Amino acid sequence: MDRLTEMEAFATVVDQGGFTDAAKKMGISKSAVSKHVSSLEARLGARLLNRTTRRVSPTEIGLAYYDRARRVLNDAGEADALVTSMQSAPSGLLRISVATDFGVNHLSPALSSFLEDFPDITVNMVLNNRYVELISEGFDMAVRIGELEDSTLRARKLTETTKRMIASPAYFQKYGKPEKIDDLNNHKLLHYSNQSSGNVWKLTAPSGEKRQVRTAGWLSVNDGQSLLNAAISGLGIAYLPSFLYSDAMEKGLVEDAMPDLPMDTQGIYAVYPPGRFTQPKVRAFIDFLVHEFADKGPSDW
Repeated sequence: MDRLTEMEAFATVVDQGGFTDAAKKMGISKSAVSKHVSSLEARLGARLLNRTTRRVSPTEIGLAYYDRARRVLNDAGEADALVTSMQSAPSGLLRISVATDFGVNHLSPALSSFLEDFPDITVNMVLNNRYVELISEGFDMAVRIGELEDSTLRARKLTETTKRMIASPAYFQKYGKPEKIDDLNNHKLLHYSNQSSGNVWKLTAPSGEKRQVRTAGWLSVNDGQSLLNAAISGLGIAYLPSFLYSDAMEKGLVEDAMPDLPMDTQGIYAVYPPGRFTQPKVRAFIDFLVHEFADKGPSDW
């Protein structure tokens, strides 16, 4: 006889408290249930149930076996549900956390195509500039930029971006361009106030040496687009990702402050909770993002 059927018959008898109710639950005859349980006991060489005329209860060995058998049956049920789910069309609410700058400039414009392709999915996109706790805060996934801090999450790389120091031609005409990293101490810097490291720029010198610039800025703001606007208006030098400044640079509104410095590249990732099974709606959106950004980055946006 099939092991799983024997397990199911035994566990159902324990759950229902008798053979009659177990037979009704399983949709088979009482004698068939009894035969499955007897076969299981014979195969194991142990009595699993105490049978009286009034009631049926598990023995000590039967109770221990029931705990394991119930887990196996639950796993089998989840496996069946998994296959069904993976074959069904992606649907349901998809909650996404995205850095504000990237969400506004690149993710929001792409959402219409995704929702047209997957009409049974609804999206709740939350824009913020902090690393949310995906599971505890109820997010299905997040799009994150730079080094990944939480190694327990699964991640898929979407593309890359570079970071450069940029300012307006008018600023450089007035203050000149820095020729070396130390010259930045004499310039007006525009800082991103949400950085965990504070007002510190991590740069790579032409020699490959890693440098840190700690200089009080003329302006600090927790929004990249505002920093870009400040740089365009001539307020100072901002250190921004290419996905934010590339359009302004193409239009000649900003220039690279130190083009001879090596480019610092950052990855852009989709991250989602760990587990062997990825929900169809999450998998569909990540696949969409990979395709959407296939021709983007690191400098071309």
